Amino acid sequence: MSDPQQHGWDPRDPADIGAGAGSDGKGRKGPGGKRPGGKTGRKGRRKRTGWRRVIPTWRMMLGAFLICAALLIGGFITGYTLVKIPAANVAAVAQSNVYLYADGSQLARDGEVNRENVPLAQIPRSVRRAVLAAEDRDFYNEPAIDPQGMVRAAWNTVTGKGTQGGSTITQQYVKNYYLAQERTVVRKGKEFFIAIKLNREESKEQILEGYLNTSYFGRNAYGIQAAAHAYYGKDVQHVDTAEGAFLAALLNAPSAYDVAVHPENRPQAEGRWNYVLDGMVKEKWLSPAERAALVFPAPAKAKPSTGLSGQRGYIVQAVEDHLAKNKILDAGTLATGGYRITTTIQRPKQNALVDAVDEQVMSKVDEKRPADRNVRVGGASIDPATGEVVAMYGGVDYTRQFVNNATRRDYQVGSTFKPFVFASAVENDSHTQDGEQITPNTQYDGTNKRMVEGPNGSTGYDPANEDDVSYGDVSVSEATDKSINAVYAQMAQDVGPDRVRNTAVRLGIPGGTPDLTASPSIALGPATASVLDMTEAYATLANHGRHGPS
Repeated sequence: MSDPQQHGWDPRDPADIGAGAGSDGKGRKGPGGKRPGGKTGRKGRRKRTGWRRVIPTWRMMLGAFLICAALLIGGFITGYTLVKIPAANVAAVAQSNVYLYADGSQLARDGEVNRENVPLAQIPRSVRRAVLAAEDRDFYNEPAIDPQGMVRAAWNTVTGKGTQGGSTITQQYVKNYYLAQERTVVRKGKEFFIAIKLNREESKEQILEGYLNTSYFGRNAYGIQAAAHAYYGKDVQHVDTAEGAFLAALLNAPSAYDVAVHPENRPQAEGRWNYVLDGMVKEKWLSPAERAALVFPAPAKAKPSTGLSGQRGYIVQAVEDHLAKNKILDAGTLATGGYRITTTIQRPKQNALVDAVDEQVMSKVDEKRPADRNVRVGGASIDPATGEVVAMYGGVDYTRQFVNNATRRDYQVGSTFKPFVFASAVENDSHTQDGEQITPNTQYDGTNKRMVEGPNGSTGYDPANEDDVSYGDVSVSEATDKSINAVYAQMAQDVGPDRVRNTAVRLGIPGGTPDLTASPSIALGPATASVLDMTEAYATLANHGRHGPS
């Protein structure tokens, strides 16, 4: 059988489909087997047009691989030759940060360096291993760089997907000591070559010593020695395994894991502490029995600079938390100093708030009375139209009471939550169990320990009124004035606890607030939102339901 292609016809060619040699495409032949108006044989073959599929051969693939390899090797050699190990960067010597009132006048100055370098031999082995368990468990057996981590970090930087890196301790040391803190592809490239060169010129012990002396641990403490004093009031050589694990945990998020500043974050801090210790057990640096005997070592209260006395330290602390929370500046970068930060605090309103607290509360407190010794005051003022914090009162004095009462989240909000229940009733056009629309004039039974009634009968919840007073039938307006628990628990049930919770969150209460539980008891304020959270929510009400920026 003859090959059709010898006659100029290719069944694989769309131009030839349905046409044979000497055919006009309809099965008719021309004279002498010629195509109508054409020539016979090979000379009558149609000319192909358009793209043709090229199947790569092994030679082509090998060539492409060799070209890519040559480019990578050439790029590596060029980068390795051009990038030198620089002197310590300017940021390694921290400066003060200046905080300003809204009008530009100085509010506070903070950021003096707290650093004391120590030799690696002075740092207990258990502390060193805790740091390795937290940050880089294969430090002694791995190369200076983590290519996969760097590619991931570069991709995340370029695509804007995040700032996580996965760098080795050597890379972190290079970043801390030799380079700036910005997250760019160029900086990561320099970090790559400097880390390789440094790993050839210095031992692992020298690199680890440098890392431990330059890392930021929070509380303005640079280096493990300063951190040991800042959190436990002792030299690092006296730090035990449990304390060392806590210091190692701080490297991940210094401000978030300082439980003396943020007691509400203790579960997260303990979780990170457990992660470090479990890593030490996994690496056989700590026996399971020794691990089981360790107890979380709560750090001592911080001793702030006297330059932050009065309300200044509270405001600075709140600003730093805001910058970190909103990913404007992380704690480590901010601590390098040199920033001028203009706050929204207005000096006249700040002074007025302090005067009001002193006049209305502190002047009436007598520390000789046992009950008065536990009085804590926190306050905040927000402009409803802008959502800006214009004044804050954190406590009696930052140098005497370190924790900011305006931002802490470990006290129940109590009856200050009740307006959110009525706001939710209005928002959702809610009705009582009897079908009456809830308004300020709606009548409720204010009997003490009245059982809350749901659609299917009693809920089993019977809250007591203050001083066990029974009020009988009262309007919502009167129940609000007298803060009657029995009325508001029933109202929360009528509106729907889920709806009440959603309204509170939309007003400004953080959704993750502890004990913000959707049940009738939500009306009595078991949630532990901060004073600042509550002020934000009230500002939203004052702004007719429009929530300003947080």
